[in-house]
Amino acid sequence: MRRNSRKMWGLICCLSAWLTTARADDWPQWRGPHRDGVWRETGIIEKFDSPEIKIRWRVPISNGYSGPTVADGRVYVMDRIVEPTEQERVHCFDWQTGKRLWTFAYECVYEGIGYPDGPRASVTIDAGRAYALGAMGNLHCLDAVTGKVLWGKDLNAAYKIRMPIWGIAASPLIEGDLVIVHIGGSDNACLVAFDKRTGQERWRALNDRANYSSPIVITQAGKRVLICWTGDRVVGLDAASGQLYWEYPFPPVNMPLGVATPVVEKDRLFLCGFYDGSLMLRLLSDRPAVEKIWQRRGQNERSTDALHSIISTPLLMGDYIYGVDSYGELRCLDARNGDRLWENLDAVPRARWATIHFVRHGDRVWMFNERGQLIIGRLTPQGFDEISRAQLIKPTTGQLPQRGGVCWSHPAFAYKHVFARNDEELVCASLEASK
Repeated sequence: MRRNSRKMWGLICCLSAWLTTARADDWPQWRGPHRDGVWRETGIIEKFDSPEIKIRWRVPISNGYSGPTVADGRVYVMDRIVEPTEQERVHCFDWQTGKRLWTFAYECVYEGIGYPDGPRASVTIDAGRAYALGAMGNLHCLDAVTGKVLWGKDLNAAYKIRMPIWGIAASPLIEGDLVIVHIGGSDNACLVAFDKRTGQERWRALNDRANYSSPIVITQAGKRVLICWTGDRVVGLDAASGQLYWEYPFPPVNMPLGVATPVVEKDRLFLCGFYDGSLMLRLLSDRPAVEKIWQRRGQNERSTDALHSIISTPLLMGDYIYGVDSYGELRCLDARNGDRLWENLDAVPRARWATIHFVRHGDRVWMFNERGQLIIGRLTPQGFDEISRAQLIKPTTGQLPQRGGVCWSHPAFAYKHVFARNDEELVCASLEASK
């Protein structure tokens, strides 16, 4: 009887743990469940209780910029090793313990890529499949549970990619039964859509150069519209067919350097780049089309107007924009015209390309800066209100061999935890409020 009771208690505990995970939010792709940088879980801490965040688990990994993703109780991340051969790798870990569940590795020699620290794109998880896109254009669809290769493609060989100087960075996007990639291939293959189950090409579109910005899909005028910032323009395509609905010229003044994801709120679309400044477009409601609201650009990346962001994606919140300028200046803009309302230098030390990743959570913003610090704060038209700050992970020099290293990879927020990586380890820490 006692043995049966223990078994029953064990089953109850397992069921409870499963239900907890089932009720929690995954972070299955770049910038979260809806690719919008919003964390919707409740029961999260109000502030940190010490200067350093207690780590639940840490596991060794190697170099890379690829931010972790989390789905169905597993954590995924990509990295790169150079010994004994050059390889890109996809790792899968148990979210609760950090136990390595599987690793898939393939040979990949980096040719002509600056900052060759490792893969850039986050692994996208959908319906039990993991889609991993490497810096040289190797795309693999893996069984998310076992790591078995379901299909794979060398996109550089197949589409003759005009390789961007910093490699392929845009994370794969799932839309219906398609997986869509932004690669800058030749012969009208800047964007390519594949059947997500078989890998068969379904459509290709545009002869543009690639950018580094991950595409998104929205509903505009009753249609599913794929929005992508290419190396030459901003476009809206029929997500199912690749047909061009609309375009707005946004040619680079120097080189394609659009990293930030396009941001949409209601009928406004905002884009921001290191050299090219800020652009606000209006999404028309009666048909798939856009019109310019305003555009602002400074003299150069040092003397900037509005916002010249690079790695981090800004926030568009009502009539205000919050983002980090080219040298780490946290700024607020009036979204109606681009006028700067305030600037703050406390969130991250001033430096070229200084970076913060923003994640909205209720009325607060979680900010992961390049020093490996996690900041809880409020961003309002009146200023930056820092509530709490603590060290999550240390900077490493592979991503940038300056200022003692950086943390440029976007963290994941899932199961009331944060998952972050550098060039040495992947860490998991609880952010759950005490019950």
